[in-house]
Amino acid sequence: MRIDASGNWLLDARQAPTPNCDERPDGDDISLILIHGISLPPGEYGGGWIDDLFSNRLDPNAHPYFAGIAHLRVSSHLLIRRDGEVVQYVPFRKRAWHAGESCYQGRNCCNDYSIGIELEGQDDEPYTTEQYDQLAGIIQALMRTFTGVTIDRISGHSDIAPGRKSDPGAAFDWRVLNARLAAMLT
Repeated sequence: MRIDASGNWLLDARQAPTPNCDERPDGDDISLILIHGISLPPGEYGGGWIDDLFSNRLDPNAHPYFAGIAHLRVSSHLLIRRDGEVVQYVPFRKRAWHAGESCYQGRNCCNDYSIGIELEGQDDEPYTTEQYDQLAGIIQALMRTFTGVTIDRISGHSDIAPGRKSDPGAAFDWRVLNARLAAMLT
């Protein structure tokens, strides 16, 4: 995995820019990776619904679940699909709208200083080998580009918004991710 010279775009990703982003308060403060899980509709994979949600094109009439979320203005930096395809919505140096009300190690507003990575999946279903492989490669590239991103500054959405969020869920295997990262970083 490689990131362009500007530090904004993952060269190995399909780019689908979203308007749901803005400037970070401190553009040089990128020091946390947040892992999320998403499927639209819940439990279904593939298709363009996640792209539509992040680009404000989600049809509220296309599925009963969408009526309750189509109005949201949300985004993430990246999505890793079940087959390993990577989609980038927000340049890394911009603030994506993925964490909501959040706190990491006593510091609020995680969107200000984090990179959000969505994994296509749900809390109670194992993620794929391809997703773990891509995630580890992306984290390695981010660590090379942003010195504030370190192995101990990777967290789940549930950890920074306890009681409000549960993703990436119990099915996300932190040991698998950590083993892949250890193998890459040695």
